[in-house]
Amino acid sequence: MDDIHKKIKEIRLEQGLTLKDLSEKTSLSVSFLSQIERGASSVAITSLKKIADAFGVTMTFFFEEQVNSNYHVKSEQQRPFQVEGSATSFVRLGGEFPKRSLEPMIVKLAPNQKKEQTFSHPGEEFYYVLKGAALFEIAGEEYFVRQGESIHFPSHIEHEYENPLSEETMLLCVLTPVIF
Repeated sequence: MDDIHKKIKEIRLEQGLTLKDLSEKTSLSVSFLSQIERGASSVAITSLKKIADAFGVTMTFFFEEQVNSNYHVKSEQQRPFQVEGSATSFVRLGGEFPKRSLEPMIVKLAPNQKKEQTFSHPGEEFYYVLKGAALFEIAGEEYFVRQGESIHFPSHIEHEYENPLSEETMLLCVLTPVIF
């Protein structure tokens, strides 16, 4: 996570883009992009997704040093990570290969974790509650999803989630498009 700002600047320069060009492609301000590149500001997952899309890369590009070219992902290769400013923890489960379209992962919500951000993006999302429960809000309607239950919806609809329990909640998530 510490080198994301360096990677953003590096790929922008490699692609011959100015900060203004990147701003136009992402709808993020030039000053905000400049702060990100200098490491003076953290970047939210939605902003990072816009930047990745503008560069034509997956979000994985910013997190991994080496690309896993195996279809089989062993447990020791599954490393949790967090997006700065979020209590949510993610573990990528999918292999790495060209043109993959699914992003399977484990999502861990901290006890009593409140809604952090509203999401809306192309694709679809599927969640299966492995442990605990989660409260999803999709297009303003709430769904309380318990252990052993699932929820599946188009991602372009505004959505967010929280953990109303005093224990960790663990979700199996499969979404499109690939974001990490």
